[in-house]
Parts: sequence; structure tokens; C-alpha cells
Amino acid sequence: MSDYIEVIAIVEGRTEQIFIESILAPYLADKGIFMRATQVSKPGQKGGDVRFVRVQKDIGMHLKQRKEIYVTTFVDYYGTKEWPGLDEVPSNATPQKITDTINNATAKEVNKLFENQRTEKRFIPHIAMHEFEALLFSDSEILADELNIDENLITDIIDNCGEPEAINNKPETAPSKRLDKWSNTKKFPKTTKGISIAKEIGIDKMREKCPQFDKWIAHFENIAEEDE
Repeated sequence: MSDYIEVIAIVEGRTEQIFIESILAPYLADKGIFMRATQVSKPGQKGGDVRFVRVQKDIGMHLKQRKEIYVTTFVDYYGTKEWPGLDEVPSNATPQKITDTINNATAKEVNKLFENQRTEKRFIPHIAMHEFEALLFSDSEILADELNIDENLITDIIDNCGEPEAINNKPETAPSKRLDKWSNTKKFPKTTKGISIAKEIGIDKMREKCPQFDKWIAHFENIAEEDE
């Protein structure tokens, strides 16, 4: 058995790729998990319209390239279209119910498409509730300080929604839109300011505040322990 595992994360856009490579990957490396990220389909293609037909090609390619590598996804629920399980999500479902429904349907479809690639073990779907920006709400003090706003603006949102992964997704109140509103620039610079805030918050705090994010990471930790 190897003393480490390798993971390819298929991500929605450049911000998610930077987040994984500069923050999550170093955190996981200390646990014997080596993750690298690749953008879905053509690099630079606009995010927010992620269709399974695009992603499944990348999943299959990476599963077939090296038999020992694990493959995962890191795309957000509200950015997906024409995706397994979308029509199975109950109305008013909790974040856990939504992600469980989508992830289970995605795993089932990938198992059917690539049944000879041990996908039941090697493919770990992760559909986040929101885009990367939701993770920045894991620490209200750090986020408020970095944006130079009243911390109560953030704590009131968390108190109302319950957790960062449950922040509602109306066009004007999605996590990214809230950050745009508070930013001193026209649009919140997520690939720069967002990444620096994420580094300051740290993965442990994000795991503490975001149950689905924590569950995703814990899956790899369990695999690494089993492979020791």
C-alpha cells in the first residue's frame, strides 16, 4: 500500500483552482493526500453554467489515465445545469439533503458511464451549495476586518441562515453578491482578495462552520487512513 493518495479535483473556474492549489492542497499534503486541480473543459470558459456533459468527459479522461488516482469535483449547486439529480431535489430541502441527493445521483451516473474504472471507490463527487465565496463567511471577524465593514452585517446573515452553506441564493443575496456590495471595488476580487481572506481564515475554521465541505475532506482522510 502507498503512504499517500493522489486526487484530481475538477473545478468550475480559476478561483477554485487557486484555492485548492494554494490553500487546500498544502493542508491535505500534511495528511498524505496530494490534490491538484484542473478546470472543467476549456480553461478560461465562463463559470456559472456547468453542465454534466462537459464534466463527465473530464471525469472519464482522468479515471482512465492512471488507475490509482482518485477523481473528485468541486462545483456549486446553483451553477449546475443539466446535472444528475437536479430534478430529484425536494422543495425547501436542507443543504445536506440537496448535496446528498446531487452527489448520490452523480456517483450513480458516473458508475454507469465508467463501470470498468472502479468508480465506486475512485470517484468522490462534491457539489458545494454555493460558490467559493461562501467559505469566506466561516469567520465573520476576519471577513469584516478585511472588508472594513461592521461585523454585525455578517453575523446577522449567519444567524438568519444558520451556516455559510445555507446562505440563500436569490440573485441579490448570494454570497458573491453580498461581497460585491461590501467591496470598495465594483466587483469583489475573489481571485486575489478572496484567496487572501481564505488563507487567513484557514481550512480548519471552514470545516468547523461548513458541514458539507468538512464531509468532503473527511472522505479523503478516511481513504488515506485505509490505504496506510
